[in-house]
Amino acid sequence: MTEDAEKKSARVVVADDQTVVREGIVMLLGLLPGVEVVGAAGDGDEAVRLVAELAPDVVLMDLRMPRCDGVEATRRIRAEYPGTQVVVLTTFADDDSLFPALEAGARGYLTKDADGDEIVRAVHSVLSGDAGLSPSVQRRLLERLSAPEPAPAEPAAAPDGLTTREAEVLVLIAEGFSNQEIAHRLSVSTATVKTHINNMFTKTGLKGRAQAVRYAYRKGLVRPPMG
Repeated sequence: MTEDAEKKSARVVVADDQTVVREGIVMLLGLLPGVEVVGAAGDGDEAVRLVAELAPDVVLMDLRMPRCDGVEATRRIRAEYPGTQVVVLTTFADDDSLFPALEAGARGYLTKDADGDEIVRAVHSVLSGDAGLSPSVQRRLLERLSAPEPAPAEPAAAPDGLTTREAEVLVLIAEGFSNQEIAHRLSVSTATVKTHINNMFTKTGLKGRAQAVRYAYRKGLVRPPMG
């Protein structure tokens, strides 16, 4: 946190649909140095409206609110009023709450068991360009980032021993392309396309393009057009 950020009071809007919780947060912050609550909103729409009117430094944003939830409100605020940062203050720290909020542009994320000092630190952290995350949220992010990537699914094997390129040529034939057009799309010569077609016919026992089209649909390589 910079010295200037510590000295200057941050102008804050509190957004929470529960009146008791909202008023409690406002009261708590009113007792602490370093923040000035300039407005309070009962849903996301009102939070966006107050940001437009008051240009606060930070919005403390609940997530589960009627009409416009905290994620959508965060997205709108960050898109329309980029000078205002958002710190989520919510009961929920599950992946379905955390990651959409961060993707929407929230720079901080606290759960409602945070005390007043933690909230003030998070507010000033985001104003200094840092992230204002609770320790539990930081751990969850590290777990998510360190989790191994799932192995990519193996591509479906081409039928009857066809190579991948032979199957590509078959699909293009079924879609009505000529040998010259197939050569152009695959960046190969027409002679190479003819070789692939001959190999495909040998492996499948097909005779002619009409049989090849029926075969491609029967094997599920090409889907019939909808409608």
